[in-house]
Amino acid sequence: MYDLIIIGGGPAGLTAAIYALRKRLDVLLISKDLGGKTNFRLQLPDVEQHLVVNGEEIVNRFVNEIHYLDFSHILDKVEKVESIAGGYRVHTRGGKEHEHPGGQYEARAIIVAAGARGKFLGVPGERNYLMRGLCFSAMSYAPLFIDRTTVVIGDDDLALLAAMELSRIAREVTLVAPTHGKLDSTIGQRLQAAPNVLILEGYQPIEVKGDVYARSLIVAKSGDTRELKADAFFVELGLNPNSDFVADLVELHPDGRIKIDARNQTSKPGLFAAGDVTDVYAEQVLIAVGEGAKAALSAYEYLLSQPVEETAAAVDEWR
Repeated sequence: MYDLIIIGGGPAGLTAAIYALRKRLDVLLISKDLGGKTNFRLQLPDVEQHLVVNGEEIVNRFVNEIHYLDFSHILDKVEKVESIAGGYRVHTRGGKEHEHPGGQYEARAIIVAAGARGKFLGVPGERNYLMRGLCFSAMSYAPLFIDRTTVVIGDDDLALLAAMELSRIAREVTLVAPTHGKLDSTIGQRLQAAPNVLILEGYQPIEVKGDVYARSLIVAKSGDTRELKADAFFVELGLNPNSDFVADLVELHPDGRIKIDARNQTSKPGLFAAGDVTDVYAEQVLIAVGEGAKAALSAYEYLLSQPVEETAAAVDEWR
């Protein structure tokens, strides 16, 4: 039985793994990949990525360290976590290429850092230009758009915050709001009053067009079709947290995000969570890095607090 299993290899999971290893815990990181959302970088013509400080260098260093410590991770998909005596059992897809053919691993504590998936528009051209002029997080890339034109698609809190962030930097922001959504909120009212923001309420995205990069978005409303040209397009329809495999164990928000306290503890003792899969504020790499560190330290203290007879072997190893 491991001391700690970390599920997810993005910024939060990698940071948690490095912190746990430095605490001399017997830790295993399980993830489909290493790097998470930092593996997907927005590409734009004539834009220098180094202008944005986003934590990718830190994450890349952690990826290299985990690669070097190959005993500490496996590339696999987690399908279920169940509670057992003294800890938890993690079920993975497994397979003949894995050390554990049955795809089952046990640990005294768990950190869920499985991230979240952006909701797609579901229109032609979208997949072709993903991260090439079209992406999911305006908050991450807003500093790149000084005096440029942008389009945000969405009508909920995430979209309105994204449009507001861009409006303070970009020359023009067009908010494509399929419904009235949160336009009556304070932020919605601020957007309606902003001189560089155009709100197209009730318009539906139809198609994304471009060459090497996305160049325009086709939208329509009651027979009125428009082609919106911009330097970048941000899909801000919300996130789908990757929390299904613990849905019957921990308390979730209605949208599937895992509820945590200030120490990253979930409603289940010994089960922690960090990053975009939780209800933490803002889906930023640097925030996820900090949350991963907190979760690892909290899990470490949790393990130290367990009865001696349950962790005697582990304590001897730490010494």
